[in-house]
Amino acid sequence: MAVTGGVLLSGAADLGTAREALAAAEPTLYHRGHWNASRARRNAQVIANGPDHVVVHHTATANSTDYSKEHAFELSRRIQRYHMQNNGWDDIGQQLTISRGGHIMEGRNTSLPAIRQGRHVVGAHTANHNNHTIGIENEGTYSSGKPTDELLESLADTCTWLCLTYRLDPGGAIVGHRDYNVTSCPGDGLYALLPALRREVGARMAKVRARWRQMGGTESRGGNAPAFPDPPVRERKAEFYHGPTLGEHDRTR
Repeated sequence: MAVTGGVLLSGAADLGTAREALAAAEPTLYHRGHWNASRARRNAQVIANGPDHVVVHHTATANSTDYSKEHAFELSRRIQRYHMQNNGWDDIGQQLTISRGGHIMEGRNTSLPAIRQGRHVVGAHTANHNNHTIGIENEGTYSSGKPTDELLESLADTCTWLCLTYRLDPGGAIVGHRDYNVTSCPGDGLYALLPALRREVGARMAKVRARWRQMGGTESRGGNAPAFPDPPVRERKAEFYHGPTLGEHDRTR
């Protein structure tokens, strides 16, 4: 059963095997059937090697005050329609989406089972780096403002689960879209919170590390380090656009 980060922290000492630890670390989230996703044009490409970085994005949409689950589901449907109809992609681009109400949704098809198996669904969210990064879209525009507490809590839960699953060191693995591509995404407000997010995820992981040391819970995979490009001089401002998502080295869309 999926539980929240708070339960994970208080109950970590009772976790048994590594499999149980990962199951307990998985946050409450909604699969594609919950939000009534449209059928993808093609099945997503799944590769055996898990991602080595978790890329944090913002959706470049309004900072909604509707924190309901229904709104979150509609957000995922809107993003998918835009990605498929406007961009001509096979499916929604990101693997995971978090609403301002803190609801976590599966994105690209087969993302959830792939994560649980330690595998990687190739998405369309970070140009030329989609084959080794997993993307989290966070609802809102954070050029100056900050996300809701609910969103930040769910983001910490999600990153903890992903770093445990893929044996990543959050200190180096959690990055912003701007660390790879020339873009302001995920906005100055959210980007400034990433150091605190990395520390929080590391603290949560430490609570379960002893129970599954054999899995190397905080060992980084290394390689494919962010390029840290120069910030954009001028960037298009449009809903759902947050910088380069596909590049010449990306074979799927």
